[in-house]
Amino acid sequence: MWPLSKNAPKTYTPNKGQKKSTVSKAIQTLKDAGGSIFNRTLGRLFGAGLEPGAEKDAGRLNAKALWRVKQDQKDWRVKLTLRKNEDMYTFFFGKNSSNLLKPLSQDGGVTFPLTPTVMIQHNANYNPLSTTHANYPFYAYQNSEPAALSIVGEFPVQNNHDALYWVSTLHFLRACTKMFFGGDDATRGNPPPIMTLNGYGNHVFNNVPVILTNFTCELRDGIDYISTATNSLTNMKIGLAEKKGIEYTAASESIPETWAPTLSTFTLQLQPVYSRESVKKFNMKDFVQGNLDGTDGVGYI
Repeated sequence: MWPLSKNAPKTYTPNKGQKKSTVSKAIQTLKDAGGSIFNRTLGRLFGAGLEPGAEKDAGRLNAKALWRVKQDQKDWRVKLTLRKNEDMYTFFFGKNSSNLLKPLSQDGGVTFPLTPTVMIQHNANYNPLSTTHANYPFYAYQNSEPAALSIVGEFPVQNNHDALYWVSTLHFLRACTKMFFGGDDATRGNPPPIMTLNGYGNHVFNNVPVILTNFTCELRDGIDYISTATNSLTNMKIGLAEKKGIEYTAASESIPETWAPTLSTFTLQLQPVYSRESVKKFNMKDFVQGNLDGTDGVGYI
């Protein structure tokens, strides 16, 4: 090693008393917290620069998130439902309906769990009238129409109840793209049902009649899948049945075991449609003033 010069700067050494005091405080902090030096929670707290003492309550802080809708407020979540008290609602969610659609029966359709991306488009169509020896054509108005709506929403699944809702959503959307073919009931020969779109309050989507023209669902790789048949309540019932010597089957509780992805994306193409009677009730003055949003159960957009 090279010999040190007499004039070489000395290395800084912290005050021994201060160093001892800091170490003692850290050790005492670990003892008070009841953990070891390898405690990850304490490591994160120390890394964040929190003063000693703040880590004592680190394990006691419990937060619970709840979704609540006040009674005096309108639910503005995006929903695609069937009208209640009508034949189509009874057909899908009546007393004789299967367990497959029961998770959707309360709202009468699908409620997007997360705020989806919605693409809105309105068209005013004009016919160009070309004239001879002119630089600019004239445009004659033809008609107006609300174009198809595109809705892209993610569906997270964290437990078996979410898995049931996901399976019900997929089956419901499949059914809403089918005509009533076969069978002996009075609905035979009818086209796919007309649904109602609601979301974002009165003046965005309020009882807008739509038909489902197309939908896609992405089943991703590299993620977990959750079964519809496993839950703590079922396990408890199985345990009680075993004590009594009775064989318990979970199929009677919901549906046969089906797997749902923990995260998937639904993409829907919805076309607003209005009957001739609804078109007759349209009034431009009332529409501009916002008086036709949900009038007589029909929302004009």
